[in-house]
Amino acid sequence: MTSTTSDQKAASCPLMAKPHCQRLVSKDGRSLMRGSAPGSRETWFGALRDMWGTWLALRWRWVVLAFCGSFLLHWLLFAVLWYLLARVNGDLEVPDHDSPPPGHVLCVKHVTGFTAAFSFALETQLTIGYGTMYPNADCPTAIALLALQMLLGLMLEAFITGAFVAKFSRSQKRCGGILFSPQAVVCEVRGQRCLMFRVCNLLPRPLVDVCVNAVLYEERDDHELHQTAMEFSVDNLGPRPCPLFLSPLTFYHPLTPSSPLNNAPSTKHFELVVFLTASQESTGSGYHKRTSYLHDEILYGSCFTKVTSRYGKGRSKAESMGYFDTQPCPLTFPNTDTGDALEKEHVVVQVNGEGSDRVE
Repeated sequence: MTSTTSDQKAASCPLMAKPHCQRLVSKDGRSLMRGSAPGSRETWFGALRDMWGTWLALRWRWVVLAFCGSFLLHWLLFAVLWYLLARVNGDLEVPDHDSPPPGHVLCVKHVTGFTAAFSFALETQLTIGYGTMYPNADCPTAIALLALQMLLGLMLEAFITGAFVAKFSRSQKRCGGILFSPQAVVCEVRGQRCLMFRVCNLLPRPLVDVCVNAVLYEERDDHELHQTAMEFSVDNLGPRPCPLFLSPLTFYHPLTPSSPLNNAPSTKHFELVVFLTASQESTGSGYHKRTSYLHDEILYGSCFTKVTSRYGKGRSKAESMGYFDTQPCPLTFPNTDTGDALEKEHVVVQVNGEGSDRVE
């Protein structure tokens, strides 16, 4: 009975699953939720209904395999059709296609077997045209089959070409140079406790209009997943997006008495999911990156170290991880609402490696 109740709780509340499945979003931004069991009938039907999304979600090795397999199947299918046409028309029994019997109309010259039919299907699709095999204009069936192969082939090429371009241009794959700090920290800023995390930009060009949204997912006693929005900002920008993404940026959320995170540690599980969106300055293309923080990934009484050097191009990912170093920062002030003071003064958040020290 206890096992059944536990399974029901896990099914209703995803964060109550086994310890290695207690995340909604992985640290690198991948969604860890699955709608149904892998291999089920609903999963296959869903994949067929959303074939384009399924194709884009495939790994590159499966995409290349599907690319090669689709063309091979296409050539093989029409090789069979060309072979059957030659067999039905009696072209396979003609010993010399250069001198056919009187009254016999060849559909495709020099298609004398399946290998020749496969070669003709390949030459037709790729428009190689070696000149030894060609359809006869006096055979309407051959012309109709030729038109069908070309139409289906062009559709296949257009779909695969578009899918390759779409996979290369996906915003998730272009965000590999945007790094979130592995841990969030809780420290004091001008007498106010703040939850802070840092983002680093390793892309060769700056981003503009950086906007961060966060959602706190909590499991409560009713075994339901509750979602609460949390606001993060940089300096005195408030809810406005950051106009320029140089590196690093530190976002903060004041832990006022009304903050939803004040009650989160008392819940059984919670997960803070952070969503970052930005645009490329030259092309306007969008960038989307996300990560998540669990309770044990928030360091209370710590702060990020001050960055003394400015961000430079060519810095490796391992070197940039130094931007996320933390140091002890004792929590000495009571957690009171000083939001007005934060609005009036320049908040101690490091932008592009510059900031002020904590006031004690």
